[in-house]
Amino acid sequence: MTESRIRGSPRRGLASATLGFFVGFAGVVVYGPVASEFESAMDLSGLALGLLVGAPQLTGSLLRVPFGAWVDDVGAKQPFLVLLGLSILGMAGLSALLLTAYPEGLTAGLYPLVFLFGALSGCGIATFSVGTTQTSYWYPTARQGTVLAAYAGLGNSSPGLFTLVLPIALAALGLTTAYLAWFAFLVVGTIVYAFLAVDPPSFQLRDRGMDADAARERAADHGQELFPGGDAAASIRDAAAIPRTWALVALFFTSFGGFLALTVWLPSYWTAVHGVGVQSAGALTAVAFTLPAALIRLPGGYLSDRVGGEITAVASFVAVGAAAVALVGTRGYTVALASTLLLAAGVGVANAAVFQLVPAYVPEAVGGASGLVGGLGAFGGFVIPPALGVFVDLHGPSGYATGFVVFVALALGSVALAERLYRVRPTVAPDTAPAGD
Repeated sequence: MTESRIRGSPRRGLASATLGFFVGFAGVVVYGPVASEFESAMDLSGLALGLLVGAPQLTGSLLRVPFGAWVDDVGAKQPFLVLLGLSILGMAGLSALLLTAYPEGLTAGLYPLVFLFGALSGCGIATFSVGTTQTSYWYPTARQGTVLAAYAGLGNSSPGLFTLVLPIALAALGLTTAYLAWFAFLVVGTIVYAFLAVDPPSFQLRDRGMDADAARERAADHGQELFPGGDAAASIRDAAAIPRTWALVALFFTSFGGFLALTVWLPSYWTAVHGVGVQSAGALTAVAFTLPAALIRLPGGYLSDRVGGEITAVASFVAVGAAAVALVGTRGYTVALASTLLLAAGVGVANAAVFQLVPAYVPEAVGGASGLVGGLGAFGGFVIPPALGVFVDLHGPSGYATGFVVFVALALGSVALAERLYRVRPTVAPDTAPAGD
């Protein structure tokens, strides 16, 4: 029957979502890898610099809530394209500003505009909750941890790659041309996503005029197990009414918010504390933190499916705390590098563990829960950098190291919360679900 034929496949759904997220998520590092350029040109304080490098996370986190839930109404393709379009607008504005004002005219008076364009460029970060929801609807419950980790791990690699490439492009092309190249990447990536994207089966059937109940029944025949409620606002309300949703928000604030914050903050740390140049600081951040933290989500999701997300989260947050303690107490390069790698492993595995629990704890409102957890949790990426910047204003360059006490506190709280979740987990716990193939 033609009306029930489904375009694409779970693999194509996963691949297109991962591509869109990869393109948009690069906005995390709009300013971080070259923060020193903006700091010196605009004479910024530690707090102002922290706010600026965190600007993309402001929109990239908060927009996850409505856009993640909007997927339940219209599927993922339309929300993806809106968010990527806003990112293109922000990058176009930033490129135009640099063309007309950089370097002599880029003064503190233009700070509000630079902040605004950074915030717009960060809208693509919000594609995380959109792609998460799409992936959940394409795959069976038993494989959620593995496929969500694959989606997030590969998509999360873009900030690492851009942290590595942007300082090199700065040296080779200059700041303005480097951002023009980024603008071109955004445009091309968005076009490719628009061509490849396929919504999950139930959305395709509904788009052809099939009523919701019939579409659900036919989509189930094609392997879809999780289904949208069809009401974005209701999905958010339903998820918000479940206490475990807020526990997951808190855990994700530390893990993913911490990942975002450190991705933009570590280049300045390496430069200020260890005297590393801008290009090398970007490479260190990418190789020792951002890329490992992203890619380790793949085995982290596999582990969460098998031993349980709660146990995996406890172990990973212990690692985060231990690494943060070492970074506070040492000024030695080798110990700092090893601690950064441990920190990357901790936040990366924790990210996978938390999202493995979302469809298991909130199956009746996956879209709303994904938006709340992904959005409010990722808000840490905006909140944490200014908090770290306060330590710099108080203690000078050494504040880049002592500021890691913030992560010690966050890790301790997260270990206690994850352990509590383990003790009161659902009767049919996520770690007893069948492993799948």
